Amino acid sequence: MKRQKRTTIYDIAQKLNIAASSVSRALSNSSKVNAATRALVLKTAAEMNYQQNAMASNLRKGNNPTIGVVVPRINQNFFSNIIAGLEEVTYKKGYNLIICQSNELHAREVDCVNALINQHVSCIIISIAAETGSHQHLQQVLDRHIRLIQFDRVVNELDTFKVINDNERASFEAVMHLVAQGYQRIALLEGPQDIDIFRQRKEGYLTALRKSGFPILEELMCENAWTKELGAKATAELLNLPEPPDAIFASTSDFSALGVLEVATDKGIAVPESLGICGYSNEPFTEITSPSITTIDQYSISMGKTIANLYFQEMEAFDFGVEPKIVSIKPRLIVRKSTTRLLNS
Repeated sequence: MKRQKRTTIYDIAQKLNIAASSVSRALSNSSKVNAATRALVLKTAAEMNYQQNAMASNLRKGNNPTIGVVVPRINQNFFSNIIAGLEEVTYKKGYNLIICQSNELHAREVDCVNALINQHVSCIIISIAAETGSHQHLQQVLDRHIRLIQFDRVVNELDTFKVINDNERASFEAVMHLVAQGYQRIALLEGPQDIDIFRQRKEGYLTALRKSGFPILEELMCENAWTKELGAKATAELLNLPEPPDAIFASTSDFSALGVLEVATDKGIAVPESLGICGYSNEPFTEITSPSITTIDQYSISMGKTIANLYFQEMEAFDFGVEPKIVSIKPRLIVRKSTTRLLNS
């Protein structure tokens, strides 16, 4: 089936034998067009199924009520909730969202940002990919005078508004909870250390061990175990140590914690009696696994709303000289069965 060509003001002008500028003025209700012409143009536009190009119209007025969002993965609960929180606020303000996914790839992130720049969005909201590289594409956003807000995973060198979690404190509290439950050899599954949030979570882990008087053991820290598959692989290696851990803190994500639980189940290791498991992010499945998984809630919907309100309250009405600020949201440890030993039940 042949696709029908979209009707333009030039098509209407040709049919009515008038200037395209007159059609444009009539459609925008200009006082320069008499009532009869305006009525005829509107009637013809309806008959020809004309739809105004909102983006072009907004650009002519110097305003595009569209915000671009770049996330590493849409299918993770944290990022989908961020988007939900954003949309709840932006919809009420008459703004649209364009959602892009980097898939944790730097080159794809660059493509996403460039596409949003070409869409003339008013603001770009981004959490950077795990695969890092040059930040020139983000500097280009600022150079084009497009407002930029970073969240969760941020580039500290860029002077922008940022909305983050207190990752170090959250990790500290998670490990201290494991210590209070009697676990003594606590392993860490960590993310790429060139990303600030994973460095902060590792620092929280180390601080808790020092405070508890436990030794810092490199053999109990596994790098880049930030997916279910990598979490499972790291767990298998940890459990094969001469002295395996009695608890594993999957500081990267609940998906990594799920990998830990699957390996423990396959090996017949009792959770939480012989192995405690703590994840990060409060994915929905953590409530229904057996046992349910202790995790950290990042208040992602609230974070999304905070980001949107930051734009509307602090940025939209002001020039680019406004001083950027950092908003930190404190996460919450959710204790479930995977770390609750019988001695403390």
